Amino acid sequence: VMEESVTYQDIIQKGVQKGLQQGLQQGLDRGKQEEAVLIVIRQLTLRLGLLDPVLQQQIEGLSITRLEELSEALLDFNTATDLAVWLEH
Repeated sequence: VMEESVTYQDIIQKGVQKGLQQGLQQGLDRGKQEEAVLIVIRQLTLRLGLLDPVLQQQIEGLSITRLEELSEALLDFNTATDLAVWLEH
């Protein structure tokens, strides 16, 4: 009986919509982060050569904000050590 009420159905519908919106936003955020990782790793590989898998894994775990910071900082890197030091801070 309760499941048939308009109020109940409205609450359920709003909950479903909110869940879908949150899921979509999380998917978009994850896609942005993955794309940023690919770009930064490509830039670092061109600048420093093949990256150590440990460093690459650390980069893959960075937030969008840190990836943006790294995309600027890498312009000053000359060695993989520069990258490792940056990742430690």
